[in-house]
Amino acid sequence: MTKPELIDKIASTTKFSKKDCSAMLDATLESIKDAMKTGDKVLLVGFGSFYVRNRKARKGVNPKTRKPLNIPEKKVPAFKPGKDLKSAVHTVHHKK
Repeated sequence: MTKPELIDKIASTTKFSKKDCSAMLDATLESIKDAMKTGDKVLLVGFGSFYVRNRKARKGVNPKTRKPLNIPEKKVPAFKPGKDLKSAVHTVHHKK
């Protein structure tokens, strides 16, 4: 599902216009991004949580030259699905 499709879906299930739904979705995503920038965790009970994870430094190989290289530690966004989301996905995929 693309962002415009999601906006259409939200608009069709609410009384809001597509323009309003787009603004609300943008504000929601920006709020999640801003929280994660500061290292905060965003917990949406039943859906899941967005958080920042530290990826440890590791050794790698340059695929072009085959020379070893050091990949530095960095922070990466992560998502952990909640119980309700896991249950919904499991149910849908096991009914077929």
